Amino acid sequence: MSKPSLKAVIFDMDGVLIDSEPVWQIAEHKVMTELGLNITIADTVETTGLRIDHVVAFWYARSPWLNYDNQQTAQAIVDQVVSHINADGEAMLGVTAALKSCQELGLKIGLATSSSSDIINAVLNKLQIREYFQAIKSAEHLAYGKPHPEVYLNCAAALNIDAINCLAIEDSFNGLVAARAANMQTIAIPEPKFADLPKWVIAHQQLDDLTFLPEVLASKV
Repeated sequence: MSKPSLKAVIFDMDGVLIDSEPVWQIAEHKVMTELGLNITIADTVETTGLRIDHVVAFWYARSPWLNYDNQQTAQAIVDQVVSHINADGEAMLGVTAALKSCQELGLKIGLATSSSSDIINAVLNKLQIREYFQAIKSAEHLAYGKPHPEVYLNCAAALNIDAINCLAIEDSFNGLVAARAANMQTIAIPEPKFADLPKWVIAHQQLDDLTFLPEVLASKV
């Protein structure tokens, strides 16, 4: 059986385009400890790839606090992340070359993220890469965020490309589950300290960083 042809590349954002996962973890830890939760920075890895309201609900289910307001708590975390991106946000290694490679190969480019529009705008403006994307989709207002596949399916539909002809690039396990459930081709680029974990086997391919993507794409098109 021949492999499906590649017509589009859909990027996750946090941890793939911008080095923001550590910032999310610090912001999440700060807000949660201020609410009285006894968690560590390492504990926040459990929520990587989840939509922010699901992150807050995750911790509330584990250790409830008084005057629970999911939206207010989520916004407090988002505000800190946006502030950091605006001040110090940096692209992940190889981002611009990867996006240009997609363009040169005639591939459509999409963005599928769990992050809110506030953070999407902060990232695209800071990195000056908005022009590359033909479709930008957030799970912000969907019934379910990743690992549900809807945000990926919505992005493929916006690009007018069948999901099976899309390649999703993810750094989180929740994101990979979403992309696989959408029936997409997948590449995992996990954080280096987690790169040897066996769970990444669910990806079709694993790379160290985006600098390797142009070569991979050239072999697929």
